[in-house]
Amino acid sequence: MVRYTSARTTGRTAAGVGRITALGAAALALALPLAACSAGGGSKAPTDGSNNSAAGSPPSSTPSQSPTVDPDAYRRALTGALRPLDSALRTVDGAREGGALNKALDNAAGKAETAADALEAVAAPDNALSGTSQLATALRALGQDLRSARGSGGRCATSPRVELDTAHGPQSVKEAARALKALGYDTSLRLPRTERAQHRRLANGAFVRDGSRGGLGRLTVNNGTGSDAVVTLTRGTRTAFSLYVRKGSKATVRSVNSGAYTVYFTTGEDWSGGKRSFTRGCSFEKFDDKANFRTVRVAGGTQYTVLTFTLNKVFGGNASTSTVPPGEFPS
Repeated sequence: MVRYTSARTTGRTAAGVGRITALGAAALALALPLAACSAGGGSKAPTDGSNNSAAGSPPSSTPSQSPTVDPDAYRRALTGALRPLDSALRTVDGAREGGALNKALDNAAGKAETAADALEAVAAPDNALSGTSQLATALRALGQDLRSARGSGGRCATSPRVELDTAHGPQSVKEAARALKALGYDTSLRLPRTERAQHRRLANGAFVRDGSRGGLGRLTVNNGTGSDAVVTLTRGTRTAFSLYVRKGSKATVRSVNSGAYTVYFTTGEDWSGGKRSFTRGCSFEKFDDKANFRTVRVAGGTQYTVLTFTLNKVFGGNASTSTVPPGEFPS
């Protein structure tokens, strides 16, 4: 139980040796007749044919090269393999976030895998063999990334376009496409738009939601965690107020009405006002004990409740917390 405070990478050498040996044999054949002439006064032609030793090797032949693939035929095959994927990616580009975008991502992932299969079977010119293989591999990675980017649509759901911005598949496809284009083969493939991760925050002490407050109670929230937080107080099923507290900061709410409140808090990064939730690194918790605020008149004045909640773990804290399912966290 965690407690908080409350109130709280040769052949050339071998060929060179062969040439040196052949020249040495020719020089030796010329030297032998000269030595015979100086010793016996005559010359005698050699009869063993040794002077033809260098020419006795069989003539070399160059193997005929097999015909290469027609570049235009390859271009047509490349376009045919990629056209369905290009169409599916354009649909992703224009889809609205949610179910429509998730459906488009699934469809495009399937088309990417089908395109990869087609490229692995296509006949490519010699200069495009490597690039074609590279593109097929990249398309498989793209298919995986498209599926992984699907959004859950709930709280703390990062946009699929943000997920794709940092995925390796789209970048690998771009690199393979550039390599083929440099050889004169256009892939004609348009990848969907992506978005950079945002880091939206509210001002410290800003109300995300504020109901009617008219009491004298006071609540101070000390956020010693490494993330921004939103603290929400509810009475029954109604939200009284939600307060934004930046990491390492504290904020105070005044005029809290009397009553027993359940105290929820969520921490994370990048606050989405539309979802009323952080979009990354979220946690959702609540304090197990209610926060009771009272205002009473006493002799000589009025007594009211002042509470302090510390969100980070502290030694000797007297308030326990429980994890809350995201769907049950009050908006």
